[in-house]
Amino acid sequence: ELLGPIRPGISFPGSPAMRALTDDETRLVFEKLKKYIGQNLRQMVDRPDGIFLFRLHKERVFYMSERLLKHAGHIPKKELLSAGVCIGKFTHSRKFRLQITALDYLARLAQYRVWLKPSGEQHFVYGNHVVKAHLRRITEGAPRNAGVVVLNEADVPIGFGVTARSTEECTSLGAEALVVYHQADVGEYLREEADLV
Repeated sequence: ELLGPIRPGISFPGSPAMRALTDDETRLVFEKLKKYIGQNLRQMVDRPDGIFLFRLHKERVFYMSERLLKHAGHIPKKELLSAGVCIGKFTHSRKFRLQITALDYLARLAQYRVWLKPSGEQHFVYGNHVVKAHLRRITEGAPRNAGVVVLNEADVPIGFGVTARSTEECTSLGAEALVVYHQADVGEYLREEADLV
């Protein structure tokens, strides 16, 4: 969606600052997305409802329809804050990091999921890793170091992370053993509000 007018001085579509990703940038973004959604990445790229693009602006990667990109070009550059969904950003060392704003796409297309008990939900949303005591269930066959979407008992996505143990290893762990490393959670909308846009 388009958000504006918010801040003066921010340029977007039509300006040299917003551009298509280079081959290396595309590879980094796709590798990170593939860690979470696997072969479902094709569903993000080849969509039946139109052409969708990845665009880079100020080290942030945005995902939007071609139609939205054209419409955004009609809004004055100084009044446009964002176009599409921010998938993530590149760090100073040129590594790509997914942001919580990508959660809707990850949750819909994720290969592996983890469900938490209510006590674990609060811990996770405060930015903590998931321990075995907070785990309600985990997708069968999830390997170690795989990207997972974290959900509460009501199947509402609350964040994402990386498995510290495989599904099989989780069965024999103690209550305080780490199961999922925290990557991002919905609490960031409050904690890091200024950094998300």
